[in-house]
Amino acid sequence: MQSPEGGPTPLTDEEEQRARAVLFSDLGNAVSERGWVRFPAYSPEERRRLVDVAHRLSAHWGQQVFIEAEDQCAMKLYLAGHGPQPMNPPLP
Repeated sequence: MQSPEGGPTPLTDEEEQRARAVLFSDLGNAVSERGWVRFPAYSPEERRRLVDVAHRLSAHWGQQVFIEAEDQCAMKLYLAGHGPQPMNPPLP
């Protein structure tokens, strides 16, 4: 749905809580299964929502869930050891 200004209509508080609960469950399951998940985030609000989910997962599991922007359209949530790799691997 579009607001009169042409941007997306903000979610109600109840809709926002449901959206975050679904993301917490779905993204949490993906991260626990493979150590990471990539998810689209096109707006600042979508990015804030994913950052909140990562923080909630960290508190729930007692281990940090890292989050980073992969590009303008996607964020990656991951556990230690499943994130960005060094550009220049160490020499043997």
